[in-house]
Amino acid sequence: MFAYSNKSNLLENTQQEFPLIDVNEPNLYRDFFPYDEVPKVVFNHRVVPMNVPEKIWITDTTFRDGQQSREPYTVGQMTYLYDLIHKLSGPKGIIKMSEFFLYTRKDQEAVYKCLEKGYEFPEITSWIRASKKDFELVKEIGLKETGILVSCSDYHIFHKMHMTRHQALDHYIAVVRECIETGVIPRCHFEDITRADFYGFVVPFASALMELSKETGVPVKIRACDTLGYGVTYPGTMLPRSVQGIMYGLNNHAKVPSECLEWHGHNDFYRAVNNATYAWLYGASGINCSLLGIGERTGNTPLEAMVMEYAQLKGTLDGMDTTVITEIAEYYEKELGYVIPPMTPFVGKNFNVTRAGIHADGLLKNEEIYNIFDTEKLLRRPVRIAISNTSGTSGIAHWINSYFHLTGEAAVSKKDRVVDIVYNWVNEQYNDGRVTVITDSELERVTLDAMKVIDEDK
Repeated sequence: MFAYSNKSNLLENTQQEFPLIDVNEPNLYRDFFPYDEVPKVVFNHRVVPMNVPEKIWITDTTFRDGQQSREPYTVGQMTYLYDLIHKLSGPKGIIKMSEFFLYTRKDQEAVYKCLEKGYEFPEITSWIRASKKDFELVKEIGLKETGILVSCSDYHIFHKMHMTRHQALDHYIAVVRECIETGVIPRCHFEDITRADFYGFVVPFASALMELSKETGVPVKIRACDTLGYGVTYPGTMLPRSVQGIMYGLNNHAKVPSECLEWHGHNDFYRAVNNATYAWLYGASGINCSLLGIGERTGNTPLEAMVMEYAQLKGTLDGMDTTVITEIAEYYEKELGYVIPPMTPFVGKNFNVTRAGIHADGLLKNEEIYNIFDTEKLLRRPVRIAISNTSGTSGIAHWINSYFHLTGEAAVSKKDRVVDIVYNWVNEQYNDGRVTVITDSELERVTLDAMKVIDEDK
């Protein structure tokens, strides 16, 4: 059967059915995932069209997945970070939701404290065990939506839940129905989707959820969880690892609307940000992230990274206040004692610091040559030079101007005498066997001493 599509303006096949395929033995995709080797990326050269939703947004899991790999946050820490996420989100609420555990009194207290703030965004949602008691708790607290774990690979269905696919599907549908009957919107977390039988289980299950949504009039949301970071975005890769294929299949075969579709990725193979961006480009409205990417094992998609991805794709920050990213990083380091790797983009202490003399010379002539954007304006992080034996006079001059806020006629050039004095001192340090970077306090002392000598000579 064919029908005219207002989206593609073409006749399209509408009679596509994907019945659940029950199997006696789990399909573990051993060709893709031989446990004693690195996983394989396999190509079939099938490509799907890009399908960017009209609206895209970010959701947050800092207080759920982000708590699974570090010391639990206190109530005060959660409420303070929630304030910062709200501030970063901006007036349009680009960070649409924030997800909390409800297991402990502390988690529940944090939720109540955050609800008292009255923010429209990010809306507070929960993640719970799939039980009627927990659904009632969600409703009692006053939350509209909750996440429910619905593992979808045979690794989980057979080896963790000890069920068949039919049993798992029936169990999940019953749980989701119970959630709806309680008056809570279900968000179904399709765990391990990048190792699941996509057409044999994922699409039939998602289709059944869409039928349940149509029957009840309640939106059923689906979070596609790349639990082990297996997703890839190379054109023409095979399912179950193809991010584009997963998005296309859920949109077009299971009829999941983009606004009900979200991606949750992990960074096991350094692909979290790239996979998340492709999920946006190929049909998901939501990308689930955590602050600084903190989460299970290698972590989640960093929220601050997706803020920048959003701005690059949309051509605007839509009111998001990126200077808050620096506030967040400082809070983690100073108040939580979290060590951010110094080279981490946007938040690491060295992300816009250069040591190379030739780069310093370029920065001195025009900052744009070696800085990604106006980091002082967007992140309150002026570009900096770290002084070492490779910095040269250009590096010294840039450091002095930056550290002492010298601009215009007051700024020094690489030919100034003060620069020459400091440069010679630095060289002496390394000629005497020093191997570490010169600290700001040392440079400040030497520079002030040099300025004093020059003034005395005058």
